[in-house]
Amino acid sequence: MPERTPYLAANWKMHKTVAEAAAFIDALLPRISATQHDVVICPPFTALSAVVERRYGTAVKVAAQNMHEAESGAYTGEVSAAMLVELDVEAVILGHSERRQLFGETDEALARKVPAALAAGLEPILCVGETEEARDGGQTEAVLESQLQADLAEVESADLARVVIAYEPIWAIGTGRTATSEQAEEAIAFIRDVVRQRGAAADELRILYGGSVKPANAAELLGRPEIDGALVGGAALDPDDFAAIVEAAG
Repeated sequence: MPERTPYLAANWKMHKTVAEAAAFIDALLPRISATQHDVVICPPFTALSAVVERRYGTAVKVAAQNMHEAESGAYTGEVSAAMLVELDVEAVILGHSERRQLFGETDEALARKVPAALAAGLEPILCVGETEEARDGGQTEAVLESQLQADLAEVESADLARVVIAYEPIWAIGTGRTATSEQAEEAIAFIRDVVRQRGAAADELRILYGGSVKPANAAELLGRPEIDGALVGGAALDPDDFAAIVEAAG
């Protein structure tokens, strides 16, 4: 089985000015200077350049929180993959539950966005996950399979291992409620099996857990063999908390 490098991503959502972003990076870098993990900071669009500039010469990567699938056009308020690449951004979050729920992002749109990101050389961080109603109704696997099949429909099997997938149960995001390590690992193992059915190198695919990850539960979650890292929200706003999560990955 291939060795998968742990992947720790900080999703700041709509937080941090340029000055606050710069201060965060300056505080974080000394704490993680020795890490061999992939550490990815996901600032709002306005702070991307500030974070990119400060991470030069380090192992830290930068991801945007969204992008449009078109190369250009009359899409007010959107940015393209080429615009992100021009800033030296390396990755992009796609399909976060907040984008799906609050802004109506569809699987059909994601089926276009994921290959567009790959074509531009960006690493897609594709988010999938079920609602509380689906979990309680025993529909977790059906929801995950439906999302994966739709969102990855236009990605060549040979390219699937270039996608990072984040399993984020919607009922555990920003609620303080966390999936148990067993629940998280079970869902992530299922995701890997779905991708394997496409003939992809599923053992190379990195699958993260996202949903109220914090220093207190990070070691237990990240200690599970199937869980390759974390997409961190609230705890990623504090450099000490996020550094502790990076350290918890081993």
